[in-house]
Amino acid sequence: MARKTSLSGFPEWLPEERLVELHVLDVLRETFELHGFSSIETRAVETVEQLLRKGEIDKEVYVVSRLQEDEDAPEKDDARLALHFDLTVPFARYVVENGGHLTFPFRRYQMQKVWRGERPQEGRAREFTQADIDVVGDGALPFRYDVELALVMIDALAKLPIPPFVLRVNNRKLAEGFYRGIGLQDTAGVLRNIDKLEKIGPEKVAQALCDELGASAEQARAALQLASIRTEDTSFVEQVRALGVNTQLLEEGLQELAEVVGEASRRAPGTVVADLSIARGLDYYTGTVYETVLVGHEQLGSVCSGGRYESLASTGKKTYPGVGLSVGVTRLVSRILSQGMAEASRKVPTAVLVSLVDEESWSQAQDVAGQLRARGIACEVSASAAKFGKQIRYAERRGIPFVWFTVRAEDGTLTHEVKDIRSGEQVRADPATWTPPAEDLRPVVRSAGA
Repeated sequence: MARKTSLSGFPEWLPEERLVELHVLDVLRETFELHGFSSIETRAVETVEQLLRKGEIDKEVYVVSRLQEDEDAPEKDDARLALHFDLTVPFARYVVENGGHLTFPFRRYQMQKVWRGERPQEGRAREFTQADIDVVGDGALPFRYDVELALVMIDALAKLPIPPFVLRVNNRKLAEGFYRGIGLQDTAGVLRNIDKLEKIGPEKVAQALCDELGASAEQARAALQLASIRTEDTSFVEQVRALGVNTQLLEEGLQELAEVVGEASRRAPGTVVADLSIARGLDYYTGTVYETVLVGHEQLGSVCSGGRYESLASTGKKTYPGVGLSVGVTRLVSRILSQGMAEASRKVPTAVLVSLVDEESWSQAQDVAGQLRARGIACEVSASAAKFGKQIRYAERRGIPFVWFTVRAEDGTLTHEVKDIRSGEQVRADPATWTPPAEDLRPVVRSAGA
C-alpha cells in the first residue's frame, strides 16, 4: 500500500490517489467497450455452497450474518451467505440464471469489489477491486476467443501508467497430456505443485512430486524439464516434442498454445511469452491459462490472470464454456502509488474557483458557475467574501488552477476576469465562452517523468 490504513487489508485512498485509481478503471472500461464487451454487476453476496463449489477453502470467505435474525423469514432465506472472493463464480451463476435473456457468445466486463480473508501484505488486501472480462458460449465456444482475450488485455494494459509487462501463457491440455504421457495420472496434483515453482524452487517441487504423488525421480525431472521451457515465439513446440512424449491431449494443447502465442507475438512482440511453468491453482481451468507480471516487479505476483474453462457454468442440460481474464486493480494501483509510477495533475476535479467580491454576490457567482458547468467545466464557489488573497490561497491549497473574479462597475455592468494562479496571468473572460486549456479542464494522470 502507499500508506497504512487503520484497518489492515482494507485500503483507502486520498483524493489524489483515488484519481489515479479512477484513471485505471476508466482506461480499462473504455478499452473493454472498444472491444465490444458489455458491463454487468452482480450482487456482493453468494451462498457459501455456491462459493465453495470449486474447492475454495473456508478461511478465505467472509461469511455474512445479521445481528437480528428475522424469525418470519422464509426457510429458503436461511442459507448461509458470504461476500464473493472473486467475480468468476458470481458470473457463472449470473449466466445460468439469465441465459435465456443473453445473446451468445456473451461478452462481459465487470468491475467490483471482492473480499478475501487473507493475511494482508503487499499486493494482497482483504478488500480489493477486480476488473474482469469474459466471453461465454452456449454449449461451445470457438478457441479463437482465447487468442482475442490475450490481445484485448494487452491493449488495455499497454495504456496504463505501468512498467512493461509480460503476459505468460500456457495450456492445461499440454501439461496434462505430458504428465499422463510420462505416467503421472494425478495431473491436478502435479499442476498444484508446479504452480509453487517460483515460491519454493525446483528442488522442493521435485521432492513434493515424489513424496505426495509417488513420482519417480525420472518423472519429476521430466515434469520440471517441461516447466523450464519459455519462448517468445512458437519455438516451444519443437522443444516440447524433443522431450519424447506423445499423446493426443498434448498435441492438442501444443496447437492451441501456438495459436495464441503466434498471433499475439505478431501483434505485440516481446509482450507474450509461452511459459510452460504457468499452472494456475484453480481446478476449473481446462485449456489456456494466463498470468501477467510487471517487468522489474515480478515479486508482486501476477497483476492479471485467467484462462479457459469448459464447464464452469452449467444447468445440467446446458453447459456454458468460457474464457476470461481478471485484472487486480487494487494490486496495480498500490504499486503505482507506492513506487511513484504516476500521479494526478491536481488533487481535485475543480478547475475554477469563482470568488466573491462581497457577501451579496454569492447568487451572482452561482450564475457564473452554472454557465461554466453547463459547458463541462468543474467549478466551485467561494463560501465567503474573504479578501481575494485569502480566496486565492484556498484555491492553491485545494490545487484549483483558476480563480474567477466578477466586478460590477458603477454603471452596473459586470466585468469578468480569470486568473491562472500558477503563472499569475489574469485575462478578461466571458462565462458563456471561456474554456481552460484542455490539459487543465480535468485532472489527468501522468506517468513518472512525463
